[in-house]
Amino acid sequence: MDTRDLERSIDDLNAGKESWARMPVGRKAEYLDRIIDGCLRIAPHQAAVGNRAKGYLDGTPMGGEEWAHPYAVIRLLRLLRASLRQIGERGRPLIPRGAVRTRRDGQVVARVFPLSKLDLLLYQGFSGEIWMQPEVTEQNLPDHMAGFYREENPAGKVALVLGAGNVASVGPSDLAHKLFVEGQVCLYKHNPVNEYLAPFLEEAFAPVIQDGFLRTATGGPETGEYLCMHPGIDEIHLTGSDRTYEAIVFGPGPEGLERKKTARPRLEKRFTCELGNATPAIIVPGRWSEADIRFHAENLATQVVNNCGFNCLAARVLVLHRDWPQAGCFLQALRDILAAAPPRKAYYPGAENRYEEVISRNPSAQPLGKRAPGFIPYTLIPGLDPADRENPCFATECFMPLLAQTSLPGADAAGFLSNAVDFLNGTLWGTLSASVVIHPRDQRLLAGRFEEEIARLRYGTIGVNHWTALGYVIGSTSWGAYPGHTSADIQSGTGTVHNSFLFDRPQKSVLYGPFRVWPKPAWFITNRQIHRIFPEMVRLESKPSLGRALRIATIALKG
Repeated sequence: MDTRDLERSIDDLNAGKESWARMPVGRKAEYLDRIIDGCLRIAPHQAAVGNRAKGYLDGTPMGGEEWAHPYAVIRLLRLLRASLRQIGERGRPLIPRGAVRTRRDGQVVARVFPLSKLDLLLYQGFSGEIWMQPEVTEQNLPDHMAGFYREENPAGKVALVLGAGNVASVGPSDLAHKLFVEGQVCLYKHNPVNEYLAPFLEEAFAPVIQDGFLRTATGGPETGEYLCMHPGIDEIHLTGSDRTYEAIVFGPGPEGLERKKTARPRLEKRFTCELGNATPAIIVPGRWSEADIRFHAENLATQVVNNCGFNCLAARVLVLHRDWPQAGCFLQALRDILAAAPPRKAYYPGAENRYEEVISRNPSAQPLGKRAPGFIPYTLIPGLDPADRENPCFATECFMPLLAQTSLPGADAAGFLSNAVDFLNGTLWGTLSASVVIHPRDQRLLAGRFEEEIARLRYGTIGVNHWTALGYVIGSTSWGAYPGHTSADIQSGTGTVHNSFLFDRPQKSVLYGPFRVWPKPAWFITNRQIHRIFPEMVRLESKPSLGRALRIATIALKG
């Protein structure tokens, strides 16, 4: 660790923080123009290097997944640029007409997706909302937007952003939030797991690096410790694990445990974070066709297999009705798809040892493939007792390609859904994201009861019929834990990112999608055109046009 370089970086940022805080919003939007161009320029090289690191082949559907990350970043940057321009012209981002409603209980909801005719074309039938915290009303909603830009003399701050080690979109997205939403200059520390991304991030964000508003660092835990404790760092943002958070806030070892137990943090700086989840998927029972079962088996398998399960929003716990007649058929379809999926390198450090620990605790585990050095088989653990609160599948985030399954009773679909919500809220670790799959016929029968159960779910993002990853990708919804966690019980973290409308008090985001989608969604692991669709999506987001969108739609028909 070369502390001289770190000290120079911190000095540079402190020298530039007031200038950045007071910079006219139009000039910040111009930086976003240049960063978008940089992200487009590095995208093919970054995807190729990411594929090599994870053992994927370029030009294959599996290799196409790495292209989803520049797509997500460029989309977020483009939406933030539009919001900053609107702030410059009108004082705040403009909410589409008719997009705000108030639920019967008084909670304000803003529709934030789709945002354009291209969204309507490419995401047919999808919509997204942000549900606000209780103190927000329709009348004061504008007062809860773009808080930094409403300050008359905002103070400059230096934020330390501790990068995630799994996917290439997290770091740039977190930086975009701190720089352009909260108005802070940043020191970005690359995660050692994917330090190979460093040159790409630095090239894409070169405009703010050159002008002294961003610095980067590499290194291990000792570097992170040095930076977190440095008096020149005002705030910290982390995407990682709760163990990392607690080691920073309370300190390592027995002393850190004692500090946590007695609520005596050693670090008092504002600390926002996103720390994962034992992500649940509820399937509401109904009469499904064979095509329905196949579609949602592919839907769920994708959430297990993508990135070898090393995603904070990967499905971890499947919740079924105890007496659903089609449960066996669904689980068998899921096994078949997982068994047919090509194995992936278990690149995340310690994953193989953690897998063995979980399997030893759960003898019913069904590996759907062979063990080999460096690989973890996709694994289903059926029939877990929902009362076994200490099971690691419920009590931790099993960061690996593994899905646990449990069953709950219910006199009917409504009773089951209510029990499932209680189980998620009361048993599972974390509050980041959850999904609910329900046939439209059953949703109509539940009527307003369905939204009431969604309201009861204490999760930051809820996907209806689809993976919450879409809520992460589209940029206009908020991303982060459900509000209310404390440093002594941090779970999925505190604070939000993305949220391109700059709402200051989001409670949760809800993404709705059709029960079945045709053509096959681009993110499904069974889509044979992923490697062709996502590069086109990247180009579309950088320069939207109907022609590009129609080209994507044409390719998607072959998926």
